[in-house]
Amino acid sequence: MSIFEASEFALAKTFWLASLSFLVAILWTPLFTDFLYKNKLGKRIRQTSFDAKKAPIFYSLHKHKENTPTMGGLLIWITTAVITLLMNLTRTQTWLPLFALVSTGVVGALDDLFNIYGIGPNRGGFRFRSKLFIYVAIAAVGAWWFYSKLGWNVLLVPGIGQVDIGAWYIPLFIAVIVFTTFSANETDGLDGLLAGTMASAFAAFGIIALLQGKTELAAFCGTILGSLLAFLWFNIYPARFFMGDTGAMALGMTLGVLAFLTDTVFILPLIALVIYVEGLSAAVQIASKKFRNGKKIFLSAPIHHHFQAIGWPEPKITMRFWIISAVSAMLGLFFYLVSR
Repeated sequence: MSIFEASEFALAKTFWLASLSFLVAILWTPLFTDFLYKNKLGKRIRQTSFDAKKAPIFYSLHKHKENTPTMGGLLIWITTAVITLLMNLTRTQTWLPLFALVSTGVVGALDDLFNIYGIGPNRGGFRFRSKLFIYVAIAAVGAWWFYSKLGWNVLLVPGIGQVDIGAWYIPLFIAVIVFTTFSANETDGLDGLLAGTMASAFAAFGIIALLQGKTELAAFCGTILGSLLAFLWFNIYPARFFMGDTGAMALGMTLGVLAFLTDTVFILPLIALVIYVEGLSAAVQIASKKFRNGKKIFLSAPIHHHFQAIGWPEPKITMRFWIISAVSAMLGLFFYLVSR
């Protein structure tokens, strides 16, 4: 098979699995939606922030969405997992991102169920510290696998080249994976926001995988993209159901793993610019309240809630963030090509 024929095959497989994933997810959505509504798996809108203090602005903006079914992320990762297991499972390219997607999705589903049934602190699911510990543990398994089993300790730094960082690879891996995971969860606050921004990011990583000749990894990105678009069909404003932690956390961790598999860690913050800004805005707000005697920088965090609080309509925020995500993903691809 020539290089041209191999490229055609890679593109064909990616487009086929993306289309198949979209169709499969669309087809089983009615049954899934019926299950969510019949079992009253509705979202509880939190009334407190991370510091357990009242969050009146956030609650006033979202109280009308209470009891909207959540756990819609199951549609994404179950569809992706089944198609990958049946048609695209390889040890070198898809096993690790699939493990990240499914393991994190299962933990997120438990957290969503705890929220629905009022289990845990403040009857709202896992404590933040508990979730942090769990996801650090999952990331640590991935870091150990990359460093010890695969022997990876080198990163591509744009403008410099390959840099050997030795054992520092492990803490960097954990930090990037965990921050990306929680940033994705912070982004999942408006109808369609996270799904739309993630679509741009996974499309970009699919292109990078194709350029690197990683056919199965590109097809895996396509599979996620297809199921994401099917989910987005029902999640745009006004959302029929929400993604929940089972989708947001799973997508965030998988995105981080893809960055390491494609050696694009330093381009990840550009490809996923909106997601990283959302995570940073939440972190800055928490730090400001902690070290500045409760003073806030934003009216409500993460930053999309600030725009809501100053009067921007929800669809306007979402679509503008989609545009920013698409442009930043293209810029990320540009810098990747230049760095090569």
